[in-house]
Amino acid sequence: MEEEDFLSAEIEVVPAGKARDAGFDRSLILGYGHDDRVCAYPSYKAMLDVKNPEFTGCCILVDKEEIGSVGATGMQSRFFENCLAELMNATGSYSELALRRSLANSFMLSLDVTAGFDPSYASKFDKKNVAYMGKGFAFNKFTGSRGKSGSNDANAEYLAAIRKVMDDADAQYQVCELGAVDAGGGGTIAYIMALYAMNVIDAGVPVLNMHAPHEAISKADLYEAYRGYVAFLKGIDKAFMR
Repeated sequence: MEEEDFLSAEIEVVPAGKARDAGFDRSLILGYGHDDRVCAYPSYKAMLDVKNPEFTGCCILVDKEEIGSVGATGMQSRFFENCLAELMNATGSYSELALRRSLANSFMLSLDVTAGFDPSYASKFDKKNVAYMGKGFAFNKFTGSRGKSGSNDANAEYLAAIRKVMDDADAQYQVCELGAVDAGGGGTIAYIMALYAMNVIDAGVPVLNMHAPHEAISKADLYEAYRGYVAFLKGIDKAFMR
C-alpha cells in the first residue's frame, strides 16, 4: 500500500474485543455494534427458518441509517423497488400499477434497536412508556423527536394485528417510546418504506449504552425477537386480513 492509496481507501476503526457475557447472572451480552446487528441477524435467520411461506417474505439489509439512509446502499435508494420490479418482470407480471400495488399491500417490521431504561439517566425516560431489559423485544408505534416529528406512526389496526400474532405465538414483547418527549428521540427507516403506503412499525431489541464502543443487550430479548420475527412472517397477513 502506498501513501496515495489512502485517497481511495475506506478504512473502519472498530473495537477489537470479542462479545462477552455481562451481569451477575450472565443474562446480558456486551459487545460492539449491537445497533443494528442484533436486529439484522435474527431477522435474516427468521426468514431462512420459515419454510414454504404462503406469501413472499424478504429481509432487507441497508446501510447508512445513522446519516439519513442516503446513498446507493441506503433505504432512500431505489434498490428494493428495483429488485421487486425485476422479479415481477421475470415472471411476466410487471406493470407500474402492479408494482405499486405490491408495495402498498406489504407488511413490514422496521427492525432497529430501541433505548432500554437506564437508571443512571432516568430523567431522560418516561418510566411507564419505556422498554426494560429482559422483558421481551419492543415495538415503537412511533419514533421521531419533539413528539412524533419525523416519524412513521403505525396505525391502530396494524398494531392490533401485530399484537394478535405475538400473543398467538406466545412471544414476549413490550410497547414503548424512544425516550421522554423533548428529552429523547431518534429515527429509523420506517417512514421511508411508509411512502409506499405499506404498513410499517418499528420493532427491535432494547439496548443499553447505545452507540458506545460496547453496547449491552439481554439474551432473553434477543431470543424473543427471533421468535417474534418468525411469528410475523408466518401470520401477519392472516391476522391483518381478519
